[in-house]
Amino acid sequence: MGLRGVIVLVVLMGTTWSFNVTTIRPEAVSTDTFAHPETTEETTEQKGAVAEEEPVEDVMATGELNPSHYPAQRAAKVVQHYLNTRYGSPYKLFGLKQVHSGNAEDVADSGRKYQLDISVHEIISDTKENCSAEVFFPRGVKQLSPQVQVSSCEELLKIDANSEEEALYHQYKTNKSLRTEKRLPDSYGHIDPEMTPFWHLSIVASSFIMLNESTENTLYNVAQVANITQLTTENDQLKFDCHVLLHDMVSQEIPQWKLLFTWSPAGGVKVLHTEQLPHLHDCEKHPKTN
Repeated sequence: MGLRGVIVLVVLMGTTWSFNVTTIRPEAVSTDTFAHPETTEETTEQKGAVAEEEPVEDVMATGELNPSHYPAQRAAKVVQHYLNTRYGSPYKLFGLKQVHSGNAEDVADSGRKYQLDISVHEIISDTKENCSAEVFFPRGVKQLSPQVQVSSCEELLKIDANSEEEALYHQYKTNKSLRTEKRLPDSYGHIDPEMTPFWHLSIVASSFIMLNESTENTLYNVAQVANITQLTTENDQLKFDCHVLLHDMVSQEIPQWKLLFTWSPAGGVKVLHTEQLPHLHDCEKHPKTN
């Protein structure tokens, strides 16, 4: 099974999922697509999205938006990336559960602003909360990162995973041998439970890239971690070199990135360096790993 099979498995397969897939459409994409298959679930709205043909909506529409159409969905996806960069960890991972309502407006010539009411899902604890968010996409010759503000998510952000994080940190900080893992998930969509925290950690680190690269015309998920390698470090952080394959559901492109990042329970995830690798032309081949 090639890489496209992996992407379909990661994005669409799970123990509680029942998609009958013929095509992948941006407006029908699951909002918890990056999660381990066993931790995902499907909303009623998402089940109906595959079967129904939705009318085409102008990406530059203003005023009230249909929450199931792609302008609102893409803006809301940016909120997911933002939350993971701010609060994500190996044991705390945020996903977009549902968009309840959305509104878009042009802000002079500087960009477009989206006002959203959404449900956010902390996937590991299976906790959900309704939140309000504002996403601003700047306009200009140079692409700038979206600006995000989130409110009313206080209870969700209070989830305490400190004991699990400390245990993982001390386990790998004191290891005499450094850990390397390839292909998360593998060609069959499987992730060793021992490596699930590192899958989550890679998603959190990749969220910095996905947030920075997001526009009104993208919808990013993590398709696969080609490899992740623990590096030696002299300070209190765990340090990782990571090669990830992202998936833009709009263009169906699979950009590859290398990341150098650190993590500790106290310091969180800090991305030190990113590098976009040459485009993966043959999507049927497995990625080359270091």
